[in-house]
Amino acid sequence: MTQEYKLKGITTLDLKNGEKREVEVDGIEGGKVLLAKMKDKTHAMSANCTHYGAPLKNGVLTPDGRLTCPWHGACFNLTTGDVEDAPALDPLAKFEIVEKGGEVYIKGEEATIKASRRSANHKCSPQGQGKVVIIGGGSGTMGTLQALRENGCKDQITVLSREGYLPIDRTKLSKSLMSDVKKLQLRPEEWYKSAGIETIGEEVSSVDFSGKTVSTKSGKSYPYTKLVLATGGTPRRLPLPGFKELNNIFVLRTIQDVQSITSAAGEKGKNIVVIGSSFIGMEVANTLSKNHTVTVVGMEKQPMERVMGEEVGKIFRTQIQKTGVKFQMEAGVDKATPKSMDSKDVGAVHLKDGTVLEADLVVLGVGVAPATEFLKESTSVKLEKDGSLKTNEYFEVEGLKDVYAIGDIATYPYHGPGGEGHPVRIEHWNVAQNAGRCVGTRIASPESKPKAFIPVFWSALGSQLRYCGNTMNGWDELVLKGQPEEAKFVAYYAKGETVVAVASMQMDPVTTKCAELMRRGNMPSKSELQKGVDPLTLGLPAEIKI
Repeated sequence: MTQEYKLKGITTLDLKNGEKREVEVDGIEGGKVLLAKMKDKTHAMSANCTHYGAPLKNGVLTPDGRLTCPWHGACFNLTTGDVEDAPALDPLAKFEIVEKGGEVYIKGEEATIKASRRSANHKCSPQGQGKVVIIGGGSGTMGTLQALRENGCKDQITVLSREGYLPIDRTKLSKSLMSDVKKLQLRPEEWYKSAGIETIGEEVSSVDFSGKTVSTKSGKSYPYTKLVLATGGTPRRLPLPGFKELNNIFVLRTIQDVQSITSAAGEKGKNIVVIGSSFIGMEVANTLSKNHTVTVVGMEKQPMERVMGEEVGKIFRTQIQKTGVKFQMEAGVDKATPKSMDSKDVGAVHLKDGTVLEADLVVLGVGVAPATEFLKESTSVKLEKDGSLKTNEYFEVEGLKDVYAIGDIATYPYHGPGGEGHPVRIEHWNVAQNAGRCVGTRIASPESKPKAFIPVFWSALGSQLRYCGNTMNGWDELVLKGQPEEAKFVAYYAKGETVVAVASMQMDPVTTKCAELMRRGNMPSKSELQKGVDPLTLGLPAEIKI
């Protein structure tokens, strides 16, 4: 039941424009709301991000009324509380403010205040002849579904996925090796039913683009008026002796992969070799090292050097080494050999320099390829050299009508700093969901403009890493600030004078602020940063420039 609740320690609304303040709610244990003022109006809303619960008082508020989480880039509309950017699914609750008798109150329900969110109305009984078919069951699919129903699309929606479960928070697989489907699901089964969304566990075999029909391996076919391709990536394997034949050599992409890894590892005491020093490999090594002896094998001088640079890669390596992880860097893999007691199971990984690493199991983190195998025989679509699909800013596939591609399989024009519209393919979970939100909005509202988002990702590497921007088109200089030796830093990646990406640890919300500055074409230059300019002290223009 809605009632009035007094806000503790506040007698008048004296916030300045652009100011945020977290306030306790009297009479509700643990109850808090966020007050924020913009354009001379004070708003009261949920105090925490609906993604992972970050305190929004530490977020970034923009002149056009965007409130962005300090952790993972989720963004909300200040006026309505609605989600604007992934990875949040639920909107913020908004509360009416009442001033009387020298006190300030909000009107709301206790349960809503405690939940720090509200449930958006995604309920729908499909109508009309429209048929949206989505192939894939990942983050991009979730973003598409959310945006379709949020924007009033009443078309029939069918999701075809070979995953074997509903869309999950895939980031938790490598970061914590979680395998409980119920805990991983982004939405429960009831949500899809109430939203009028049909989910089918089928693997797609082909698409007839001229006839607008999707066929599955079971022989069924599904007609569409709009088709969204969101099939994600297929983990790469090593074409080396032993890696195809021996057991206990795993990739990590699905819940089943996690279950296989944890089953083979057991409780403790195993020798585990992780091949690949990118984000997946480092996260898995960090998690497994709690109970096992883990060695990471990488080709570069430092982990993630290609993307993050040698200096920052060394920080990550130092962090992970604290958990006991060992490293074999600048190393090439030669072969895998079996155990002496069991010729079916892996027993060792041999490096090209002659080093032999004992291994009870091996985890491969050597990248993914676009999962577009089902399109290779199609004469209607042209795949890029890497197997991806080229799209425009709306993620509409080049040369096809009413067909979209998002996530790991999409190569799209990048207009962030340094992008200049050059095509890029970005394998970030959050990028896929934002692309899905763009597509869902486009289908529901054909006059909508392309979504202006800066790529964001995060990682668990001893401390939490935040990253925004993109270096796919190159960078030539790093500006490093903070205390790198304590893993407390912000790293600016520059191409010429343009900062194209920012990474940070223990410096929130600098990455969030930089993402907003990038959207507005107001990010400080390399020279300005070298001279000591701090992005957190800069104002934000209202105009979006990308």
